[in-house]
Amino acid sequence: MKLTRAQLHEIYYFLRLNRRVDEQLTNLYRQGKVVGGVYASLGQEAISVGSAYALGKDDLIGPMIRNVGAMMVRGFRPRDVFLQYMGRKDGPTGGRDANTHFGDLSRGVVAPISMLGELVPVLAGAALAAKIRKENRVALTYVGDGAISTGPCHEGLNFAAVFKLPLVVIAENNGWAYSTPIEKQMAVPDIARRGKVYAIPATIVDGNDVLEVYKVTRSAAERARRGGGPALIECKTMRMKGHAEHDDARYMPSGELEKWRKKDPILRYEKYLRGKKLMTAKESAAIEARVEKEIMEDVALAESSPFPQPQEAARPVWA
Repeated sequence: MKLTRAQLHEIYYFLRLNRRVDEQLTNLYRQGKVVGGVYASLGQEAISVGSAYALGKDDLIGPMIRNVGAMMVRGFRPRDVFLQYMGRKDGPTGGRDANTHFGDLSRGVVAPISMLGELVPVLAGAALAAKIRKENRVALTYVGDGAISTGPCHEGLNFAAVFKLPLVVIAENNGWAYSTPIEKQMAVPDIARRGKVYAIPATIVDGNDVLEVYKVTRSAAERARRGGGPALIECKTMRMKGHAEHDDARYMPSGELEKWRKKDPILRYEKYLRGKKLMTAKESAAIEARVEKEIMEDVALAESSPFPQPQEAARPVWA
């Protein structure tokens, strides 16, 4: 499907919104207003936004901590993220959990699981349910280059391959599993090579090109929707910070961040739109103003929200 000018602008809006949410979270963390750590998606926005934008409204998505952009595409607002990170009563979990540990099945969003790789079998199960019910929906989730080597990830991919389930797995290869470089935790140079052992299609895509991510994800989703089974998409990118705000990334080679900074996915997309005369300076300024207004309003709302009362802690907990 060819994207309209309005859709191209909407993708730019979500990219900018994703970046500003992360920047604001960094500010809140440094002000001591965040409960716990902050896990940014700086440099990886094109993967979250491009992949989520490629899905249909009835499809299921299982985002992880660096997929704030995907959550924005599916209808969450910056305030949800701010309230959650700040542990406030009006947040999605009422202050009972942190960062992006929340979902909403009415939006088709399955909440993350801290043990990375675990969402692959969960979304494979959701894809199986859709297939049994003859629902025309696809399930998509994300793993990092570290999580791709976990047992649950393998089991989920293998299960989906055997039963030809409508599952798309996005492997965000940002080069580092916390402080471990990819060559220290897998012998093959490309995650996509693992697709062959499951007998499923696997594609390598430039994870800093939002339109390429969109195109490849949409193609994989449509194939899965037609009964073609699961797909693995490896997005090559770079984590432009340490694992979290508390990590200064001193283990990274000198010059690595600077090399990737020149490939900034948002500046790259903006340059593309300007070059193709698909967005004027006035239009980009209007989007920027809209994003800034939403961020400022939502930060103020989050800061005005109270902390939950201790006696409320166990109220909605099952056990």
